[in-house]
Amino acid sequence: MNPKIIQQGAEAVLIREDNFVLKRRAKKGYRINELDDKLRKQRTRKEAKLLEKAGKIIDIPKVLKVDDAKMEIEMEFISGLKLSESLDNLKNWKEVCLEIGKNISKLHDADIIHGDLTTSNMILVEKKLDSSSLIGKGKKLLDKSRMVLRGSTVEGDNGVVVYFIDFGLGFENGRIEDKAVDLHLIKQALEAKHFQKWEKYFEAVLKGYELSENLDKVMKQFKKVEKRGRYKRQY
Repeated sequence: MNPKIIQQGAEAVLIREDNFVLKRRAKKGYRINELDDKLRKQRTRKEAKLLEKAGKIIDIPKVLKVDDAKMEIEMEFISGLKLSESLDNLKNWKEVCLEIGKNISKLHDADIIHGDLTTSNMILVEKKLDSSSLIGKGKKLLDKSRMVLRGSTVEGDNGVVVYFIDFGLGFENGRIEDKAVDLHLIKQALEAKHFQKWEKYFEAVLKGYELSENLDKVMKQFKKVEKRGRYKRQY
């Protein structure tokens, strides 16, 4: 297929071509060219490194190539449902939100901060089955066991796979404070985008996050971050 821009942001443009996506960092006209090139190269390398590390822990688009000269990261294209558009229509939203919380806990336990946790940066895809386990059991069993995507409703009971994308604002060696802020970000994102059911969604996210080895410390700091947020809104 011909190259197609699928997202244009302030920091980067996403271009789809066949089964891969190019993330190209946008040139900043207000910066000196030499400085702009240096910063874009550094941020491209940093994100690629973070993606590779995160990919060993959770599901993310696989990095195929990094081009310093063009400030591009080539990644596999993930075909699925963008959660910002589909979460409110899912029958198994609880399972999905639990998975989101588990993913966040895994990243945080590896001291990785996503930095932009919103449902716009999460994609739900069909869970892959191990076909070897179905040998000899017939097509009917395979059809029954497969999770089927129909419109914005996910059917099936084989679990879910939630891909996290866009680590452009992410970083490593996160402190407890950074992890608490990450949770605060997903809470704000759910409240803003999914205001009718955000409390239930966030409750399920926190339930999934209970796997974190630093749960008590992070939740204690999260409460402090929440208080700071309320103070700012009042004044």
